[in-house]
Amino acid sequence: MIVARGIGKRYGSVTALDGVDLDVHQGSVHGLLGHNGAGKTTLVRILTAQTRPSAGRATVSGFDVVDQPERLRRKIGLTGQFASVDEQLSGRDNLILIARLLGAGRRQARARADELLESFGLVDAAGRLARTFSGGMRRRLDLAASLVGRPAVVFLDEPTTGLDPAARLNVWQIVRDLVRDGATVLLTSQYLDEIDRLSESLTVLSDGRILAAGSPMELKHQVGRRTAVVRFEAVADLKVAGPVLSGSGLRPALDEARTSVTVPVETSRDIATIVRALDDAGLELSELQVAEPTLDEVYLSLMSAAAQSAGSERAEAVK
Repeated sequence: MIVARGIGKRYGSVTALDGVDLDVHQGSVHGLLGHNGAGKTTLVRILTAQTRPSAGRATVSGFDVVDQPERLRRKIGLTGQFASVDEQLSGRDNLILIARLLGAGRRQARARADELLESFGLVDAAGRLARTFSGGMRRRLDLAASLVGRPAVVFLDEPTTGLDPAARLNVWQIVRDLVRDGATVLLTSQYLDEIDRLSESLTVLSDGRILAAGSPMELKHQVGRRTAVVRFEAVADLKVAGPVLSGSGLRPALDEARTSVTVPVETSRDIATIVRALDDAGLELSELQVAEPTLDEVYLSLMSAAAQSAGSERAEAVK
């Protein structure tokens, strides 16, 4: 549904995007991660035919972003970082207006507006002017507006910024419902847990370039391994556990303050080895947890590597 090849964008001497490739399949959520200024919003603007690329080509729902912008816009929904509703209209009238502009009849437009007001918890405020809405309510109305035309592709640029936890969870469910119904979603977010929970694939951008791409699980495996954390009641047991686990070919790291030992594990066999070795030594476990590396760790690791690479390049340039 979204195909981009070699997308570049320059603003004078500033390179916002440099050779970005992207593939997003139908009925999936693809996440875009990156620091402020990484190029996420610029890429969204190009893919929604708001900005022309300086290099490369892209299609969305089969339509070229440069050659077929009008046809492309009829297939997409877009929620930017800031609410774009008409403050002089009521919440319901905002949605009815958009539905009418998209070709719906009066009855159909009102029915669609009421459906979305219900989905986004705005029924009680439907008749109020949008300028009286709180920031979170405007955000929800803006999201609803982007879905009036039941778009095939939905671009959500930091959609939950400014929302309270309950409203964020509501938006997450709406995204899942969209995908269940066959829509394709490109999501940028400041919240790593949001990308992790919703995205089947993701791209990490830094200074306009792709640092990494793949599924959240694939990127987690690239950056770090699973670990098993074993806790004991007594420090004496912990001190015995270290040599026992080392003798079983494992690499334990002891934490006396927490009376715990952390062991990198590759497979379920390693976990079985831990339990068996400690049991043979007569040690009583108070807790055993197995943890995956988090997307936060992935992101920080990639950013650190990018910063080191950039520093090396500058040092070479000075030489």
